Amino acid sequence: MKHSNPRMMIEAYRQLAELCDYPLHLGVTEAGPMPMGGVKSAVGIRALLAEGIGDTIRVSLTDDPVEEVKVGTWILQSLGLRKRGLDLVACPSCGRAEVDVIGLTREVNEALEREKLQAPIRVAVMGCVVNGPGEARKADFGIAGGAGEGVVFAQGRPVRKVAQAELVDALFDEIASRGADVRHPWPEGGPTGL
Repeated sequence: MKHSNPRMMIEAYRQLAELCDYPLHLGVTEAGPMPMGGVKSAVGIRALLAEGIGDTIRVSLTDDPVEEVKVGTWILQSLGLRKRGLDLVACPSCGRAEVDVIGLTREVNEALEREKLQAPIRVAVMGCVVNGPGEARKADFGIAGGAGEGVVFAQGRPVRKVAQAELVDALFDEIASRGADVRHPWPEGGPTGL
């Protein structure tokens, strides 16, 4: 039972869940291409999973099937139902940003995807000295950019100050130097043992 309109899909599944106790397979059908289809799927599927409705999911996009898997993974990770893979947090490009946050985030994301990330790791990419350090401290690894330079964080502590052009390389050097093998799952309990 699916629908292309997330609101209709949510309401239909809510009604069915009230009537029976069968396993339910969730999905927004004919969602369309990315990014619109991904948003529709996330809205419909996540809303129901957050209410405890649903046993399996299917993201149906008019796109590369790899994108379907990515969207499904992001939905599950956003609810804490999947404990592997990248959680990349980044600030918006506001007036306080002293670096190209969008470009820097894209560069970090592409590098992490090339690594075929499987481990549950939270990486923060922040663009100013106001909110950046606080948010970067909350991640396993993070970078906070400033005017021409930035700071690399590991497990809540600032560990290196480098030129802006070296931020991404320094971030990955720090991940590697702490023994974080981002290609394999962490032991049970997450990356706290680094």
